[in-house]
Amino acid sequence: MAQERERGITIQSAAVTFDWKGYRVNLIDTPGHVDFTLEVERCLRVLDGAVAVLDASAGVEAQTLTVWRQADKHKIPRICFLNKMDKTGASFKYAVESIREKLKAKPLLLQLPIGEAKTFKGLVDVVTKEKLLWNSNSNDGKDFERKPLLEVSDPELLKETTEARNALIEQVADLDDEFADLVLGEFSENFDLLPAEKLQHAIHRVTLAQTAVPVLCGSALKNKGVQPLLDAVTMYLPSPEERNYEFLQWYKGDLCALAFKVLHDKQRGPLVFMRIYSGTIKPQLAIHNINGNCTERISRLLLPFADQHIEISSLSAGNIALTVGLKHTATGDTLVSSKSSALAAARRAEREGEKKHRQNNEAERLLLAGVEIPEPVFFCTIEPPSVAKQPDLEHALKCLQREDPSLKVRLDPDSGQTILCGMGELHIEIIHDRIKREYGLETYLGPLQVAYRETILNSARATDTLDRTLGDKRHLVTVEVEARPIETSSLMPVIEYAESISEELLKVSQQAIENGIHSACLQGPLLGSPVQDVAITLHSLTVHPGTSTTMISACVSRCVQKALKKADKQVLEPLMNLEVTVARDYLSPVLGDLAQRRGNIQEIQTRQDNKVVIGFVPLAEIMGYSTALRTLTSGSATFALELSTYQAMNPQDQNTLLNRRSGLT
Repeated sequence: MAQERERGITIQSAAVTFDWKGYRVNLIDTPGHVDFTLEVERCLRVLDGAVAVLDASAGVEAQTLTVWRQADKHKIPRICFLNKMDKTGASFKYAVESIREKLKAKPLLLQLPIGEAKTFKGLVDVVTKEKLLWNSNSNDGKDFERKPLLEVSDPELLKETTEARNALIEQVADLDDEFADLVLGEFSENFDLLPAEKLQHAIHRVTLAQTAVPVLCGSALKNKGVQPLLDAVTMYLPSPEERNYEFLQWYKGDLCALAFKVLHDKQRGPLVFMRIYSGTIKPQLAIHNINGNCTERISRLLLPFADQHIEISSLSAGNIALTVGLKHTATGDTLVSSKSSALAAARRAEREGEKKHRQNNEAERLLLAGVEIPEPVFFCTIEPPSVAKQPDLEHALKCLQREDPSLKVRLDPDSGQTILCGMGELHIEIIHDRIKREYGLETYLGPLQVAYRETILNSARATDTLDRTLGDKRHLVTVEVEARPIETSSLMPVIEYAESISEELLKVSQQAIENGIHSACLQGPLLGSPVQDVAITLHSLTVHPGTSTTMISACVSRCVQKALKKADKQVLEPLMNLEVTVARDYLSPVLGDLAQRRGNIQEIQTRQDNKVVIGFVPLAEIMGYSTALRTLTSGSATFALELSTYQAMNPQDQNTLLNRRSGLT
């Protein structure tokens, strides 16, 4: 993307397929920026293994943790690559320590750098005791030579490597019993005689079990250390056969794939990226989408190479394919060869379930787990340049939403404005930029609305009667409800019914009552924001015969609103987890600024020469924070945000907010 080239960051994940030493590798590059968490989530969903790229001078950063947790959730074996070893301030030791401390992982050092920062000129392979030196005249890391370490030429380095190798062998033996038996049996006297292959197999097993993480280093800019990294990927990360997916046994070799990404191409229409779990895909093949319950035909099949694509005639399991012609498939959909193959798989799953006497509805679970889409945290309004362009804007937003499910577009019923909900400032900015470049629309972004929530502090009762005559029908409903706060956090109101309410009445009108309660809780009494953490009890309900359900619903809704108004009300505001990395000299202005933003500092850690401030800040106060922080610290500080929870506002801030909303200040 043009935006990626300008900013020098990854925004969208890109897929490349290539061959390395007889292995076919499907590589997906995902963004590291917090605004594009969804891209990482949906790619991890279909990968078998991952390489976590860390900056050797910064070690584990805020966002590394987020991505690491996502990989833990999907149980993905991974390797760490310490990049930028030639950058000033790069420290191999520090970076490894941060993996141990922050990620709580066991690093297995498979390489040692020769020199650091400016002096970084090669690396040592600990497993095979060889050194790799780059050609000093050439700036490209492709020119390198591999030599065994000899006592004559590098006595110091050999000693250090032997110690590292012995430590590695002990570490792996602790984690892998099969290897431990081998070491204790044949090679207990002399670890040097242990063949490299045996150690490599053991590291492979340990990586798959996710009990430890191999660590390699290099500098990607100059291609330094990339070849050994690719060797490590083929050697230690799992192949598709080694990942055990429970649902595959039901499909018995029939097609089963997961669509994990949709891109819009001006000429070809939607391009769907899919991971094939079993079976093969060919062009002109009709496939059945279980989620959408529809059948579509693939017109062409492509192999992804970043922005170039190569047309192919078929693709087998374990690969990542790009398909043209699927109009209705969205991110997270499960695709199979036909409806009957899905039903056959469901039957197999059911039979298996009966054998094991467990009622897990694996039949319904034929759907591969989709992709969890994070909640948006950043909101703004978007306006087309003129009313005539509104349909074009809606089309552009529809295409962008299909590509990026973490972008939500809402119509505000009160103001009639189109609201963009995204993952952050940068996310919305990129969307705005793309609408301009790809769809040729100059749009205007308006100020952002913070999604407040409301709750009540004590219980309140209310009764309400609705008496209407429409035509010759009389509609009469009388309701008494009680609203009370609950301890557990729940977005939807908890609905309870008193003993006195008859079953017959409930049978007819329960749906209407619940609709009424839900619609009342969508707009709270203070700001018109959703009400959370409340329980609504229906104490009495009398309905005149012939009253329509809409009237019941309307009366219940009005009554619940009355009860909520009576109670003591409280506004809840979204709190962001904030982590600011800042140089010592700038610490006090940053802390001062956070105090003004009603921030709550939890702790201040030290990371090399930097301070890391960890705390909570209300979302309302974080608008434009990135710009403010850069100004305060001359562009040296970085920060990461994620939505933490909703927290009650103190009365003073709440009054200020309400006055501002009602136009009094």
